[in-house]
Amino acid sequence: MSSTLNFDAVIERYSGEIFSYLWRILNGHEDAEDCLQEVFLRAYRAFNRLNQEANIRAWLYKIATNTSISFRKKRIRRESQELYVDDDLASPEPSPSDRTESKERLRILMQAINNLPNRQRSALMLRKYQELSYADISEILSCSQESARANVYQALKKLRSMVSEQLSSLE
Repeated sequence: MSSTLNFDAVIERYSGEIFSYLWRILNGHEDAEDCLQEVFLRAYRAFNRLNQEANIRAWLYKIATNTSISFRKKRIRRESQELYVDDDLASPEPSPSDRTESKERLRILMQAINNLPNRQRSALMLRKYQELSYADISEILSCSQESARANVYQALKKLRSMVSEQLSSLE
């Protein structure tokens, strides 16, 4: 009974923060909610085996990162199968003239973020949006702090390149 009460406190304390991270990674409210449920289900199953000195926050982010990667892969597979079955389902992108410049820039940025490798995208989101330390990121991604820094750096470098390339093609 006490482990359930402790886990309820974990959910209460971290669900908003983990949801925010998943929402940024998955680009959608519904997907983030589905993934959040899976994160806490996986966490609940492993909660009794967790070391008492463990960093629960980092542990949950690690579960969320792994779950979001699996979720994205399933979604990509499902979407590609749907498009293969019926090419008419693919709706064309609205023309740039139908959007404001800021919306177009945001779309370009989101597309570039989605094209980053999973580890770089996760490291970037954890650092820039969740404001976690490199120590926490390294624990979440099971890598060294130097590797966590390098992933954030490489993500930013690729984003700058991809976004500037896309913006210059609009002009």
